[in-house]
Amino acid sequence: MSGNVWIAGGGVICGIGDNLAACLEAFEKMQPGMGTMQHLHSVHAPTFPVAEVKADNTTLAARAGMPEHWSRTALLSMIAAREAWDSTGLQALSKYRAGLVSANTVGGMDKTEGFMEAFLENNTKGRLRDVVHHECGSVTELVADALGIRHHVSTISTACSSAANALMYGARMIRNGLLDVVIAGGTDSLTRFTLNGFNTLMILDQQPCRPFDDTRTGLNLGEGAGYVVLVSDEAAKDIQPWCRLSGFANANDAYHQTASSPEGIGNYKAMKGALDMSGLQPADIGYINLHGTGTQNNDSSEGLAIERLFAPVFPPMSSTKSFTGHTLGASGGIEAVFAAYGLKEGIIYPNARFTTQMKEVPFAPAVAFSRGNAFRHVMSNSFGFGGNCSSLVFSK
Repeated sequence: MSGNVWIAGGGVICGIGDNLAACLEAFEKMQPGMGTMQHLHSVHAPTFPVAEVKADNTTLAARAGMPEHWSRTALLSMIAAREAWDSTGLQALSKYRAGLVSANTVGGMDKTEGFMEAFLENNTKGRLRDVVHHECGSVTELVADALGIRHHVSTISTACSSAANALMYGARMIRNGLLDVVIAGGTDSLTRFTLNGFNTLMILDQQPCRPFDDTRTGLNLGEGAGYVVLVSDEAAKDIQPWCRLSGFANANDAYHQTASSPEGIGNYKAMKGALDMSGLQPADIGYINLHGTGTQNNDSSEGLAIERLFAPVFPPMSSTKSFTGHTLGASGGIEAVFAAYGLKEGIIYPNARFTTQMKEVPFAPAVAFSRGNAFRHVMSNSFGFGGNCSSLVFSK
């Protein structure tokens, strides 16, 4: 493998904004996206705050220019992927060997849940077109067809590290000369299945979440989509890319189905591997976008791994999930957009609602939004169920 992989642009939609500009404004104004669910119908609506995209499916379909029978997951994907491509200044997609590598964990489950309500009441009811795109790969295929991407289409589903792994896979395709450009990231919508599952795990906070705070009691679920456009040296010649994807690594501590190892073994190996690929030392990292879900286990294990790798000097760091909620398969893509653009503009993102430093670690997250910071490298962490841990390093 040889050559650079550049970030030519990015797009995002989530609970704090319909595009990247709106999200940046929400960060700067300290306006997290958590609230009472409006579009997901659940008996838990009064109990658990979520960070929903502030639009119903009819509105999203109109914005995406796609049929309303598409799943919410696919509509979010289309909106963010199109914004990502439009932000690059590149020529038409048809001029490149192009790929879409997209992550998700729920597929078209939002539509399936609606179908099952009608079907269980009367087994002659329910529209089959609402279940035909249930599986995760169908979401990717719908968006790839709409964008005209034909050279390579893949779906990644590795829990919360899914979208980060999509970037890694896309980067390998470019570095091996198989593609010129790849739209890489992830998408996920809120579903009752997801909400009920996390409730069963007893890791949902009934208040707005507090990642990396000693008083944390769980996460808030969110939804959205985030994609970057990865390009080769040749494709990057006529544009001004945001930055490079200089390093990445995936590790698995195989400790537990849903928990990280207490020592953060997989977290440490992923961060160390990404640094090694980029040829950097820990002191070179100017900011870390933490995985930072707000659960007791996650923040402790990630924090201990950061201490092991970065001590005694720690870069500014924060969890943007304190604004967006945990968007599951989309999180690594959304946070890659934030990290890569943040490097371009020297942005440190705030960690909302932080009040009390964790006892386990000797550092605290950043609590204020700032621009113009002089750093050359940033890291983004995505650590998933089953110990599937991924880290990305972006460099100027």
